[in-house]
Amino acid sequence: MDYAHSDDGRDGAVTLPTAIKILVAGGFGVGKTTLVAAVSETRPLQTEELLSERGIGVDDLDGVESKSTTTVAMDFGRITFDQDLVLYLFGTPGQGRFWFIWDELALGALGAVVLADTRRLADCFPSVDYFEEHHLPFVVAVNCFADARKYSLGEVQQALNLDPGVPVMLCDARDRESSKEVLIALVEHAMKRRGTRGDGQEGEH
Repeated sequence: MDYAHSDDGRDGAVTLPTAIKILVAGGFGVGKTTLVAAVSETRPLQTEELLSERGIGVDDLDGVESKSTTTVAMDFGRITFDQDLVLYLFGTPGQGRFWFIWDELALGALGAVVLADTRRLADCFPSVDYFEEHHLPFVVAVNCFADARKYSLGEVQQALNLDPGVPVMLCDARDRESSKEVLIALVEHAMKRRGTRGDGQEGEH
């Protein structure tokens, strides 16, 4: 991972990575592939496959009955915010039988976006537990589905038993600007967590 250094001559202090790896996680059918495709400036790499008989009785389609494909490895996209900041997005598979891939995807990641669907909020718990256990900064973005019941951000935070410092926000994974706001919020949160303030010192993870 490359890092941008301050050009004011003070201690060669580290400021921001020029290339940042971000995970996009969440339950099955929550919109991870959609978000990566919405913001990627290049054609995203997707590993979508048709749902098969192997998933019968294993994959819970309650609330996402119209879904016909699933990510079996990862989604990958890239977005450049300016000359010094490029985000590489890795969408994780949402089904439990593919979670063995997560450890590989998480290597070198700055943080993660956990997408939430209020119709299936419990699907977030594995992602939240994983990132908390691995001390990886994350934000929770509630994907606003038209037929989903509306809850306040405080209610979502309480339902997921999140630390008060974990940002929770609304988003539309189909909308590029909305998804970009989520990514910006994550980078800001992660850098705050890491304590990188241009003084060359890093806080607790």
